[in-house]
Amino acid sequence: MATTIPATAAAKVAKKGKAKRALPSLAMSIAIPLLLTLVIILLFGSGHKYRAMVKPFWFPPLWLIHLSSLGSSLVMGLAVWLVWADGGFHSEPDALPLYIGQVSLSIVWDPLVLVIGSASLGFVFCLVNFGTLFACYSRFKRVNPFSKDLVKVSLVWTGYLSIVTYKIIYL
Repeated sequence: MATTIPATAAAKVAKKGKAKRALPSLAMSIAIPLLLTLVIILLFGSGHKYRAMVKPFWFPPLWLIHLSSLGSSLVMGLAVWLVWADGGFHSEPDALPLYIGQVSLSIVWDPLVLVIGSASLGFVFCLVNFGTLFACYSRFKRVNPFSKDLVKVSLVWTGYLSIVTYKIIYL
């Protein structure tokens, strides 16, 4: 007579296998955008032009811009992982290209505005990034309700950064 594994034990083994695969994918989905943002900050983050300009009191200091950009990358990495874990890239195939576009647009802002000083082009990038984030929001909410809430954090940050960039044009 062959021994069989009870159904609950088999479910636990399957769940443990999924958990072992989920942790590396979570680490990758958070680490890649976070490291890309960090590299851009370290390479181009001095912001001499931004520091030199006379700014209103409500403009964020440079360290807050960098910290918030890192936080936004972290939150978006977690949001995209939640979508991936729920199989969202199969049901929403344009979610991944939108996310990749959003990451690309967000890392371009720093060198474009803070180093080169092209605030008008930076403003256009901010608006396109905001639109891309909103598209991510609409795709992510169909897959995982919590991921859409995480995208809201990045939407708020990008909206604020758009206002700041617009005001830099006229300083």
